[in-house]
Formats: sequence, structure tokens, C-alpha cells
Amino acid sequence: MPGVDAAHDTYDRLISLLDTSRVDYELIDHEPEGTTDAVCALRGHPASEAAKCIVLRVKVDRRTTRNVLAVVPGDRRVDLDAIRALFAARYVGFSDAETAERLARAIPGTVLPFSFDPELELVADPEVVKQPRLYFNAARLDRSLCLSGSDYERVAKPRVEPIAAPVPG
Repeated sequence: MPGVDAAHDTYDRLISLLDTSRVDYELIDHEPEGTTDAVCALRGHPASEAAKCIVLRVKVDRRTTRNVLAVVPGDRRVDLDAIRALFAARYVGFSDAETAERLARAIPGTVLPFSFDPELELVADPEVVKQPRLYFNAARLDRSLCLSGSDYERVAKPRVEPIAAPVPG
């Protein structure tokens, strides 16, 4: 399980990547929080501008399982049927916490919309990359990052596919 050191490494790796890629970003310190609605309130923006990051287990067939980091707007949910269709999979479900933490190199509530592990495929909804301001926890519960969706797409290089669905009301 990643501890403070692993989270610190992930944070440092993200900042280094953004700096070397010449990305204009803003760091925002706040009370420790990992739930989307609560951290959006602390940062002072609508949930639609947040990147919600979910690690999924995608069973393509009996022998092939893929790990997918799905990134959707904070006011939406991951459409598991869309992911299933995208990968022509038999089954899609949420990854167990230990696997998610190992692949994302972060604890729940701090998972970045970036993948630093070749076993974790990055898929982002089009609504994420078109945000003028995109917010997410920066591998820490007490610090967030804001950058443009276009810079995010340029640097993270996600597969952009419609994978978000409305949250049931």
C-alpha cells in the first residue's frame, strides 16, 4: 500500500511533468478532503469543473484483464456500460482498493487524472478535456491543482471517449 512517501513521489512526479511540459497551473492548499463535492466547496468551484478519477477492472475475456483509469467530470459518474463497449469487455467493475492504490500510486480521494503506470490505461470523457479550468487533488488530500483541460489533454494524453453518465437523481 502506498504510504506518505509514495504519495509524495507521485506529487513530485506530477509537478515535474507539468513544469517540464511548460503547463500553467495553480496549486491550491485546503483542509484535507477527498470527496468530490466537499473538496469542490473548499476550492470554490462547481463540481462540473473537477476531475473525478476511478480505477476500473476490465475483463476482456477469461485471460485478459485491463486496468483503466476513468476520468469524468465531478458532477457525473462513470458509465460502466460505455467502458464495457469501448473495450469489448465481458465485465467492468471497480478495482479493489489495494490494486487501485498501487496502480494510481495514490490513496483514494487523491488519485490523479494522470497515469504513471503502464498497466493503467487512461480514458477521459470529452467534457473533462474541454474545461477551461480543471481541478483535482494533487496526490494529496490537502492540496489541489488547477489547469486547463487542453493542457491536461496535451500532457496526460488520455484516450478521449464519452464515458460519463448523469448521477441518478
